[in-house]
Order: sequence, then C-alpha cells, then structure tokens
Amino acid sequence: MGKFVNIGFGNVVNVSKVLAVVNPDAAPIKRMVQSAKEDGRAIDATQGRKTKAVIFLQENQLLLSALQPETITKRIMAGSEYDMKGEENE
Repeated sequence: MGKFVNIGFGNVVNVSKVLAVVNPDAAPIKRMVQSAKEDGRAIDATQGRKTKAVIFLQENQLLLSALQPETITKRIMAGSEYDMKGEENE
C-alpha cells in the first residue's frame, strides 16, 4: 500500500513517486514547467492559485502545488500521510 501526503486543497500525492520538491522561481524550473504543460506531463493541483512548489514525479511528470516546498517537505518528513482510504494518519 502506498502512503500519500496532502499537497493542498485536498489533493494528495503518493510519497513513493516523489523525486524532488522545488521552488518554481528559477528560470530552468519555469522552462521545465512550461515544457511539461505543452507535453501534457504537468498536473496542476493549485486550484487556480499561484504555483509555489513543483513536485517532480517518477514517469517524467510534474505536479504543481500552491503550498510552499518547505510545507510539503515537512509533511513528508513528519509522516503526515494518508492511507489508501484517504484517512489521515499521524
């Protein structure tokens, strides 16, 4: 069973698929996000808000979140995860 972490607004990601969580402000990251959007590899979980974190996933996909990278990283490290039923475990 995979473990999931909340990335904001009720959206969750499988922790075992996360490769990196980065700030989207650097020019190379912006280019990667634009390329992923054009190729259909970007998953937008911002709910219309500003992208504050880019999560690199296996299978060459990018996940966009409105939470700060530090917040997502703390949630991953703290083990604030969801089981497969979507119930929070602390």
